[in-house]
Amino acid sequence: MSKQDVIDFMAEKAEMSKAQAGRALDAYLEAVETGLKKHGDVTFVGFGKFSVKTRAAREGRNPSTGASMKIPAKKVVSFKAGRKLKDSIQ
Repeated sequence: MSKQDVIDFMAEKAEMSKAQAGRALDAYLEAVETGLKKHGDVTFVGFGKFSVKTRAAREGRNPSTGASMKIPAKKVVSFKAGRKLKDSIQ
């Protein structure tokens, strides 16, 4: 499902224009991004939890040469589905 598909769905479901739905979706995405930056997690009860995790530095291999290389530590976004979301797709 693309971003435009989500905007179309939101506009129909909430009985608003596509422009309003687009702005609402952009605001939602910005809110999640800001929450992750400031607090490290964003939770929607029943839907799920977005959180920031730190992936440790590790050693990897270059697939074309086979040479070992160091992969630096970095932060990654994780999502854990909530009960209601899990049950809805069964």
